[in-house]
Amino acid sequence: MSTINVRSYKGPVRPDGTPIELPQKVLKLTKKSNMRHKKPNRSRVGDFLVGLLLFLVACAMAFPLVFAISSSLKPLDELFRFPPTLFPRHPTIDNFSDLLVTMGQSWVPFSRYITNTVVITLVGTLGHLLIASLAAYVLAKYDFPLGKQFFALVVTALMFNGYVTAIPNYLTMTRLNLVDTHWAVILPAFAAPIGLFLMKQFMEGLPMSLIESAKIDGAKELRIFWTIVMPNVKPAWLTLIIFSVQNLWNAKASAVIYSEAQKTLVYALQQIQAGGIARTGQAAAVTVVVMAVPILIFILSQSQILETMATSGLKD
Repeated sequence: MSTINVRSYKGPVRPDGTPIELPQKVLKLTKKSNMRHKKPNRSRVGDFLVGLLLFLVACAMAFPLVFAISSSLKPLDELFRFPPTLFPRHPTIDNFSDLLVTMGQSWVPFSRYITNTVVITLVGTLGHLLIASLAAYVLAKYDFPLGKQFFALVVTALMFNGYVTAIPNYLTMTRLNLVDTHWAVILPAFAAPIGLFLMKQFMEGLPMSLIESAKIDGAKELRIFWTIVMPNVKPAWLTLIIFSVQNLWNAKASAVIYSEAQKTLVYALQQIQAGGIARTGQAAAVTVVVMAVPILIFILSQSQILETMATSGLKD
């Protein structure tokens, strides 16, 4: 039997103070357990380098946004100054006022473009959220024939670019007599596969016992969906709203909408950018207006997005 150093011994002891010698197997397991709970020995230099790298990446990602906002506040002479400056020396909001004047002289007011974009974005986002959530609930919590094959088809659709489906969408809208209407943009948004994929992956993390207990209490399917499922997947549908708003707010819709009074805000931006050097400041102002809404929604719900991305792959 090996001797024990009483002073350095930190194991169990008898009532009289003498140490209790444990078997070697127990000592090895205790040592491994203590090693697992030790904090990793990270050097300060390594932490500093990681923080510096993340800071540089954040600056690179924020630079286009800062430069766009700064350009919208610059007078025309500063926009063409070389070398260019990041921040305006004489900030002004003349670009925004000139934008309203220029678009006000058109036979289609600038407010009409904004209204069209808001209507398309609002209706398309709500419809996409409703359809994707209902379909994801059925696929995630109920087994039915060809359910897995259908979801595999949805995952396959994620690989297709919007340009691939442009012609089929146009032919479909033509047969439905919806070309040159807002519905030609809204209806295809209802079937975007990203919504169904995101909601299904998140709903699979909900315990089935929660739904079964609600059924025992007499709750119907729609009540379970609205009062139990949807509140518990709030991060997922907030993320879906952001993705849908971004896609619809920036939709050109030039392939299915011809009437000037039906066009969107992105079309107005293209028209102003085609106006030459004199409208450079106005083009910068329109860029800020176009990207303001998606960025604002993202800032208000960024924590929900991170939670969704972290838990969408987990299952009960």
